[in-house]
Amino acid sequence: MKPILLQGHERSITQIKYNREGDLLFTVAKDPIVNVWYSVNGERLGTYMGHTGAVWCVDADWDTKHVLTGSADNSCRLWDCETGKQLALVKTNSAVRTCGFDFGGNIIMFSTDKQMGYQCFVSFFDLRDPSQIDNNEAYMKIPCNDSKITSAVWGPLGECIIAGHEGGELNQYSAKSGEVLVTIKEHSRQINDIQLSRDMTMFVTASKDNTAKLFDSTTLEHQKTFRTERPVNSAALSPNYDHVVLGGGQEAMDVTTTSTRIGKFEARFFHLAFEEEFGRIKGHFGPINSVAFHPDGKSYSSGGEDGYVRIHYFDPQYFEFEFEA
Repeated sequence: MKPILLQGHERSITQIKYNREGDLLFTVAKDPIVNVWYSVNGERLGTYMGHTGAVWCVDADWDTKHVLTGSADNSCRLWDCETGKQLALVKTNSAVRTCGFDFGGNIIMFSTDKQMGYQCFVSFFDLRDPSQIDNNEAYMKIPCNDSKITSAVWGPLGECIIAGHEGGELNQYSAKSGEVLVTIKEHSRQINDIQLSRDMTMFVTASKDNTAKLFDSTTLEHQKTFRTERPVNSAALSPNYDHVVLGGGQEAMDVTTTSTRIGKFEARFFHLAFEEEFGRIKGHFGPINSVAFHPDGKSYSSGGEDGYVRIHYFDPQYFEFEFEA
């Protein structure tokens, strides 16, 4: 397995995301550039220029017409995927940490940081009503008082938001009323990443407490735990195997050596049912900040603190591999 190396960022990667078909890979980093690549050969298709600060999050809608990005320049922007034109700009009071389209692609959600005296909010805009964007008035804003939201995704059928917090709590907010439907605390430290399974029935969380956990996406019932000895920055579920990939490593500020051997910067593969690790893939010269499975399950990508994105296509042995419990 020889990875395809994507060099399009000068700073560390914050998030990578495939579109639904998996032919495109969107990458954002702590520089203001948003890149989109062909996932098959790693060729860069283009960039979305306009942000003036680190970009924390990216999402593409169901049919890859629009791209949504949230940035530390206190803005959330909507782009035309094909032309790279900026279609909308929503100004916020603090940095936009997470963003996402609902299943239909008509409603966007984003959360802002608690900073500079401003509170952490989850805002909802309906793109079918242009006046909401023009007047910068969300049709719903959910305040989040206790600990700030560090990652959030749309739940199944766009009925709720699943949000992970700095303190390790998981909340489910209704997208209709904004009320908190379920609250659980399974993690002891910050939740860095949440990713849904392909059929949206389950999701996996990655946390600073050195674990990734699997939950039911409607009840938030805790099902599995994957333990490592380093903080987990990102975790993704395979669409067609019972596999989960974890990316992490030392905290970026604690990294002193440049040897990939010492740093434990591998991507780790666990079996979903048995919670056992069955493989590791080296590569990054620093912690892995974001991992994503290709929607066909034949490859996965990882983005690291070193500013590189690597697309790994699996060898035939991976598909023939039988896990012996």
